[in-house]
Amino acid sequence: MNRHSNELRTARTRTRLLQEAEAPVLLRYRVDNREHLAAWEPLRDASYFTLEHCRRTILGGWQAAQQDQGFPFAIFALDDGEMIGTYTFANLVRGVFQACHLGYGLAASRQGQGLMQEALQAGLDWAFGPLGLHRVMANYLPRNERSGRLLERLGFEREGQARRYLQIAGVWEDHVLTAKIAPGG
Repeated sequence: MNRHSNELRTARTRTRLLQEAEAPVLLRYRVDNREHLAAWEPLRDASYFTLEHCRRTILGGWQAAQQDQGFPFAIFALDDGEMIGTYTFANLVRGVFQACHLGYGLAASRQGQGLMQEALQAGLDWAFGPLGLHRVMANYLPRNERSGRLLERLGFEREGQARRYLQIAGVWEDHVLTAKIAPGG
């Protein structure tokens, strides 16, 4: 995938930006995983789980990508075509920083199969290759040991801990701060 091509493929996944017509696909993912993701995300009001909000999210993602500010990807399973997760390279900063934040989530039904690691490895190769980033930062809740292990397997290094860093499920939560530097960087 070059900087502006359509998708990244791995042995079991394909990853790409959603199209506006796929708002129902995004809505199904959100509704099906509402309870599963609630502990790791900001509080979501009822409007988040509407077709219109999904449509606006997709359009906003395309605008961010066109402005080189963020790339919100959907992950699809190759075996059945189901949308199984998301990851986003967000808050891109160019200039002397060449960095972004990484956020991700995977469907409850697909946990523990190595799919997120597979999809994220392809995404990181793209971020450090055609996208030209030097640094990708990813932060996780200390109690989310699964996320910590995933980031470690992907080569992220712990850089510290931030007190009351993000408001998750309505509570200001501490986060472990990690980053990965481009190979040879």
